Amino acid sequence: MVRLKEHYKKVVEPKLKEEFGIKNVHDVPQLEKIVLNVGMGQAIQNPKVLEVAQEELHQIAGQHAIVTTAKKSISNFKLRSGMRIGCRVTLRRDKMWEFLDRLITIAIPRIRDFRGLPTKSFDGRGNYTMGVREQVIFLEVDYDKIEQIHGMNITFITTTDKDDQAFALLRELGMPFRLSAQQAGLPEKQKEED
Repeated sequence: MVRLKEHYKKVVEPKLKEEFGIKNVHDVPQLEKIVLNVGMGQAIQNPKVLEVAQEELHQIAGQHAIVTTAKKSISNFKLRSGMRIGCRVTLRRDKMWEFLDRLITIAIPRIRDFRGLPTKSFDGRGNYTMGVREQVIFLEVDYDKIEQIHGMNITFITTTDKDDQAFALLRELGMPFRLSAQQAGLPEKQKEED
């Protein structure tokens, strides 16, 4: 069994059940899937950039990335409906847990000037999205073979529709959220200095 999945079953699930007073074990918030999305606006002029991004996403996720296309035309960006402009991967089950474990323990600590993930990135339906500015934080990407630095969005989809339950789930799984002064228990004087 995957290490983080085992941690969820043994530690996180009982803790969330108690914290929110949930009686039915099936109502406890769970991580449903993780979606990695790379948008490449440069792919309009240079389609090869998209192929490289797709291969890097495949290395990071360990799963084939699919190409995404533009839904509508925007003349100012020379974009026509149906043009290939990005790629994405949806991870579920064991691959999802393995990726989350690598993200929390290896990739996030490699982010420069990291002060914690913002807590305001929940969508109101229990899902959380974080942005990564550089793909080099993942060890799977060979730094010497990178042609262009690009970022990606990582979305965590949970089974709950309440942001507080989703926050508690991700916090207990080890996501390093940035705490406000009130959450950290700092006195008023220190709040102003931050």
